[in-house]
Formats: sequence, C-alpha cells, structure tokens
Amino acid sequence: MAGRIASYTEVVTDSRTDSTLDALGFDADDDPSAGDPSGPGGTPPESPGRHGRGRRGRRILTVLLVAVLLVVAGVVGFAGYLGVTVDRNVTQQALLPGPQDNPTTAPDGSTIPTKGVGTNFLVIGTDGRSKTDRGRSDVIVIVHVPADPTAIQMIHFPRDLYVSIPGHGKNKINAAYAFGGEPLLVRTLQDLLGIRIDHVARTDFGGFKAMTDAVGGVRVYAEEANNASGNGGTVVKKGWNDFDGAEALGFVRERYELSEGDISRGRRQLAFIKALLLKATSAETLRNPLTVARFTDAATTNLVVDQNLGVSQMKDYALALKGIRGNDVVFATAPFTGFTMDPVAGSIDVVDPAKMALLGKALRTDTMDTYLDVFQTP
Repeated sequence: MAGRIASYTEVVTDSRTDSTLDALGFDADDDPSAGDPSGPGGTPPESPGRHGRGRRGRRILTVLLVAVLLVVAGVVGFAGYLGVTVDRNVTQQALLPGPQDNPTTAPDGSTIPTKGVGTNFLVIGTDGRSKTDRGRSDVIVIVHVPADPTAIQMIHFPRDLYVSIPGHGKNKINAAYAFGGEPLLVRTLQDLLGIRIDHVARTDFGGFKAMTDAVGGVRVYAEEANNASGNGGTVVKKGWNDFDGAEALGFVRERYELSEGDISRGRRQLAFIKALLLKATSAETLRNPLTVARFTDAATTNLVVDQNLGVSQMKDYALALKGIRGNDVVFATAPFTGFTMDPVAGSIDVVDPAKMALLGKALRTDTMDTYLDVFQTP
C-alpha cells in the first residue's frame, strides 16, 4: 500500500540557531554525537546530503512522543531551576516486565535482536487523575528511534485492536493495560510484533490540557468536523482549529461522531501531538522564560517513566535528535482489516496478520524506512 500523505499541522519553520539551543543548555559538550557514537542515540559523522547539512539554519524540533522527551527536546535545556523541576516532577516506576517475560523469538522464527536496531518507546496516555491513578489507556503509541536517528516513526495502536494477551486469551489491546498495567501491555505488544520495547512513559489527559494552556493553545488541522454532542464535548470544524486546553482535550477524546471511531480518533491524537510539539518548541515559546517554565512543569507533573529511563538518559536521547526536521517524523496506524463484533469484547478492530508481520519485521530489523503504510505531516 502506498504511503498516504496527510496534512495535519501548519508548516512551521523554526528560526532558532545553535546559539539559541546553546542558551538552553544544549552545547557541544552535552551532545553525545560529538564524542561517543555508541551512546544512547549517538551517531557517527553525517554523510553529505539532506541529513548531512550543518546544524545551523532553520529546523523544526518535532521530536519524539507524546510527553516523555517533549520537555527535554529543546524546551527544558536542563539549566537552572528547570532541571530541578524535571528531576522533582518525573517519577520512575516498574513499568517494564521482568527479563524472563521478554520474548527471544519472533513469530516468524527469527531471533529478536537486543542491540543495534534502534530504540522502541511505548507511550501511554490515560484518563487517570494522578500518578497513582493508573486509569484507562486511551492512547497507545510506539515511538521507534532508529540506531542512526535521521527519522522517527510513531505507530498508533487503536485501543479496540483484538489481540492475544498473555494469560488472558484474546481481547481488546487496552484490556491488557486493565488486566496488568504497563508490564502486561508491553508483553502483549512485544509478542504481537516480535520486538523488544526498551522504555515506557505514561501521562494523562490532564497533562495534555495543562501543556496546551501553558503554551497559550494550539492550532490543529481536523480531517472531519463534529459537534459537541459526542463524547468529546468540543465543536470541531473541518480544517484549522485554534484550541485551548479544554477544547484540545475534547478534540483528542472524541470518537462517537467520527467516521471510523477509534481509528479516526487515533489520527486526531497524532495531529494534536504534532501541533503541541511545534508550539512548544517554537521561537515564540522558547523566547519567553515564563512560558517555558510553565510548560516544563505541566509536561512533567504527571509524567511516569520506566525504571531504566532516568532524566539524564532522556536528555541524551533528546540531544541526539537535535537535527530532526518536520518531514523526518513519520506516522502509521497498526494494520487492521476492518471492524466486527465479539460476544465478549464487543466492537473490535480485526488485526491484519500479514501486514502486522511486516510492521513487526520493520521494527525488529530497524528498517521502518521501508515500511510503506505510513503518512507524514508537513
């Protein structure tokens, strides 16, 4: 299937130069690619071509995931009290399964590699009200950062995707989170795709709302309109919409009035993520210390990460992605064949086994650049 090109967010150019980033704490001494190509996200010297251009000039820092590295990717800088804020707010918990629960063999019989094939982050957005309230998983996204990080792939998994859950038979994928939290959801995705998930992050919709308000709202493109009578409660027009935090929350939660339900909602969530990333890393935001401070606090207050992802590692990953441009961020939806009803689970999305195998192989072998069922934002 040919890749689909979808226009979700306005074309935004970032006029920051390296001196702007240096002022935020991202200097050459911090950049792992400057001295250690084997570190997290470290890369060898770039070859000539589109990705071989110097770091100077215009760039869009549309980096990684929903909230995990959003802060460290150009917004926080880890300077002064902002670094203290991140250290204080971010919580580490046992979100990854034990080593004995990690698969070693993929569904096709091949060995699952553990090194040299990039890094997979699982990002979960919930309706919980605090760090101790796990809530329900409404957003499930795998973010793949290649070993040579010249691009980032974000794969959305519809919560109604009907899959095998270790120890629980078949059910909707978000049931794995309900049954066993993040560790069981990680095991479910690892078995489904034949991959290893390296890190996990969880935030909640309250965090999305607070981040949006902290930057003064976002501008998002909607593929289809809806009124306020659905589950989102926000009037959305087809085309460009300017949302505050409460309106953005309604935008990403709506599914009853959308043509493909949870599938359409997933595309909206990716659109919102991109819009928030662009606003949070814009020159307008970065030039206002008060906005940066508010956003930093909002983005990290309800952020929970796995036991192996410390703040210093987050900084290293973000620094390795300083050169990522808007066209280097690619989106995909986990493949399915259609919708049906299950007597126990209710309405479900039916997995496409052949295409899911292709997605798993692309992630497992760090060849997502060859996976075709994707769409990009400008």
